[in-house]
Amino acid sequence: MVLLRRVIGDALRARRQGQHRTLREVSSAANVSLGYLSEIERGQKEPSSELLAAICDALGARLSELLREVSDTVALAEQMPGVLVPVHDEPVDAAGVRKAAGRSVHQVSADGKVAVQVRQDSPLKATLRTSRVRGGDRDVVCAA
Repeated sequence: MVLLRRVIGDALRARRQGQHRTLREVSSAANVSLGYLSEIERGQKEPSSELLAAICDALGARLSELLREVSDTVALAEQMPGVLVPVHDEPVDAAGVRKAAGRSVHQVSADGKVAVQVRQDSPLKATLRTSRVRGGDRDVVCAA
C-alpha cells in the first residue's frame, strides 16, 4: 500500500537534494527541527498543512506544485494493478508483474510525463520510484 506521507516525504527530499541543500539548511529556513524534517522526508511523520507550507517556502517551491507532483504519483499508482491493494508475490504474468529475489514484484508504467516503477516489498508495503520529465530535464522522486 502506498502511504501518502512517504510520497510527500520523498518528493520533499528530491526537491531538497535537487537544490544540493542539507537538511540543516532547509530545517533552519522552515523553522522546524532537523530531526523532525528528517522523519518527514523518510515518511515516518506526516506534516501539518502549515508545516508543509513552511517547508515548501524554504525550498522555494509552491505548495500546489508539490501536491500536484504527489497527486500525479498516486494517480499513476492507482492505475497499476495491485499497488494500492494487498498483493502476494507472483511469477511473471501478462501484465508485466515479475517475481524478483523471491520477495518483490516490479512493475513499470509511464504516461509520457511521469514513469513509475513499483517494488512490492510485502503484501502491505510497496515502494514507488517515479521519474518526471520536464522539457528534457529529469527530476527523480522516490516514493513509497
